[in-house]
Amino acid sequence: MKIFWSPLAADRLEDIYAYISVDNKSAAKKVVERIFKKVESLAKNPERGRIVPETNRAEIREVFESEYRIIYRIESKKVSILTIRNFKQLLPDKEIK
Repeated sequence: MKIFWSPLAADRLEDIYAYISVDNKSAAKKVVERIFKKVESLAKNPERGRIVPETNRAEIREVFESEYRIIYRIESKKVSILTIRNFKQLLPDKEIK
């Protein structure tokens, strides 16, 4: 499967890097690298993530890396990364459309 990033997910990843790098650029880089690695692993096994509780839709799933929820949609022959959120934040409907 191919991986596609939504503009929102890419922006969120940049925001995460910017926020962490204020205190520690090395740590920010490591977090972003781990997120990329987790996303890349979805190409081989996209159904490993759990169904996002706020949606209860089988095609909308999430995996966790550090304190972040990587929320994605399984589609025909591709995985679309929809957004990345802190694990304490609920997912608003507008971020999965």
